[in-house]
Amino acid sequence: MHIRTMKPSDWEQVSQIYLEGIATGFATFEQLIPSYEAWDNAHVEQCRLVAETNEEIHGWAALSSVSGRCVYGGVGEVSVYVSAKSRGMGVGRLLMESLITASEAVGYWTIQSGIFPENEASINLHKKVGFRFIGKRERVGKINGVWKDNLLFEKRSKTIGID
Repeated sequence: MHIRTMKPSDWEQVSQIYLEGIATGFATFEQLIPSYEAWDNAHVEQCRLVAETNEEIHGWAALSSVSGRCVYGGVGEVSVYVSAKSRGMGVGRLLMESLITASEAVGYWTIQSGIFPENEASINLHKKVGFRFIGKRERVGKINGVWKDNLLFEKRSKTIGID
């Protein structure tokens, strides 16, 4: 398995993996897959990765800016999704380690994630790659009428000198 930069032609497989995440009910507040154009506009071009073997994508990771304000220019929000058939195989870790490297290469000093408490696999993944728990947002949003909490994790860049 290797990690490479995502191409627009990967969107069909990437969006299906995203849909699998949505179906779990604990991966995202999103309920529908966005168009590629909307997704493209929301994610940092240099920080879009896929895990692939033999042209089959097993997972993807991407970074989006948290704010348009210049003071937050080095703070990004992580998205990482692994296909149902590839979970538990180390795909998420490969993607996250590569995303950390890619984010630092383009000047991000902090990357963060909001994770639902029941998403234990994502929580464990973030801890394994050096994220730290910084707080809990209670009842921050609803999915299908059910209030959801969000656990906040962040990782500071050692390369840029803020850790």
